Amino acid sequence: MKVKPQIVIPYFLALLGLVSIAWWVMKDPVRDLQPSIPGMDNRGKGVAETFVVNIGESFERFGSSNSDLKETWPRFRGEYFDNISRSPIALIDKFPENGPIVKWTLSLGEGHAGAAIYNGLVYVLDYDEELRSDLLRCHDLVSGKEIWRRWYKVPVKRNHGMSRTVPAVTEDYIVTLGPRGQVMCVDRESGDLRWGLDIEKKYTSEVPFWYTGQCPLVDDNKAIIATGGEKLMVAVDCASGEVVWETPNEMQWGMSHSSIMPFTFNGRKMYVYSAIGGVIGVAADGPDAGQILWSSDAWRKNVVAPSALCFPDGKIFLTAGYGAGSMVFQVQESGNGYQVEMLQEYLPREGLACEQQTPVVFNGYAIGILPKDAGPMRNQMVCVHPDDFTKIVWSSGQTVRFGLGPYMIADNKMFILSDDGTLTIARPSTTEYIQLDSYKVIADGADAWAPIAVADGYMVLRDSRTMICLDMALDRN
Repeated sequence: MKVKPQIVIPYFLALLGLVSIAWWVMKDPVRDLQPSIPGMDNRGKGVAETFVVNIGESFERFGSSNSDLKETWPRFRGEYFDNISRSPIALIDKFPENGPIVKWTLSLGEGHAGAAIYNGLVYVLDYDEELRSDLLRCHDLVSGKEIWRRWYKVPVKRNHGMSRTVPAVTEDYIVTLGPRGQVMCVDRESGDLRWGLDIEKKYTSEVPFWYTGQCPLVDDNKAIIATGGEKLMVAVDCASGEVVWETPNEMQWGMSHSSIMPFTFNGRKMYVYSAIGGVIGVAADGPDAGQILWSSDAWRKNVVAPSALCFPDGKIFLTAGYGAGSMVFQVQESGNGYQVEMLQEYLPREGLACEQQTPVVFNGYAIGILPKDAGPMRNQMVCVHPDDFTKIVWSSGQTVRFGLGPYMIADNKMFILSDDGTLTIARPSTTEYIQLDSYKVIADGADAWAPIAVADGYMVLRDSRTMICLDMALDRN
């Protein structure tokens, strides 16, 4: 009997479909993949135990600087920790036809470490792959000439960049924190080594996923470092290297990429830190310095990069990337202590959230760039009032989107650096987004994420491989 094709073909296709489904269900698509285990990328305890790091062991001087400049951008987020310059120097609001004046360019190891500026000198913590070393470099702000460098060997493999932190600079000291957790303190002008502290070893700290992103803090001539591990936070005397106090870590919270933020609330000075495991306020002075004033484990995120944003009324805004969203806490005095209450918790598509950069506060409003998982408003700059962080006051709109790059305010202008090296100038506002101009200042820009520094009208910024200095002063353009 002759079988008709119109009968056989449907049965054949059905059989083929069943076989395909069975194959798809039974196949393990990841059987050839190896799990990512701590230590496989050289950041675990094994390397720390077998490699001795002689912090600050090498030094070289190339010349001197005769700069008479006096302005500073001495640390992460500037002098007042708010990413706002208070310099009286007028800056451009429109780029010249051929772009701003580029004073110098500097090739760096792959990373996202921003610069600090002090009296005409630029300080940056680099990583040199040939030397396999953390490298503190001092350059003249105007000419770019290298003045000196101090370095030490430490094994670091490329992990979407290496060095990521901004030095903390005072009149007397520079404190750096390297990608593997080595703290170094040197004299600011001479570069002479004061002391070193390997927190990965001393406190058995686990370095975060993409190396140390925490920028060191120097307060009252003490280096304040969030260590995680056996202690949560420590203070070290910059002159002697002696540990002044240590904060207990009974919660066993870990070091995040976030930086410690000083905060004075109702006359009490404290350090606020967004750790892996929760948020904490630590006494900054007095007989209980270093002790925990308040904490909350409601904030439990695996990857935290932005720092805590503290408001005068005791509100603490916390945000993180990778879909974590944001939380808002209220700190209040209670008897002889403090209590903390969570006010808001929401997803990144529901209000202000940031993946990498910390928002800025302008006239009481918070301004930041939404992450890529913020839905239709992804990568837009937005403004909110702290009464309700989920209510967007304004956004930059669907046609003006940014990435993971930094933003700051100077001369009543907002400067926003996109991932590809495009610098945008906008007018900070509490009612609308006002863009003034934009220009691609880094020709081959890629992953331009490092914080911006500005002093004396000179702006220092970078992408993953190149640092540049722009003359942004209005009277020099």
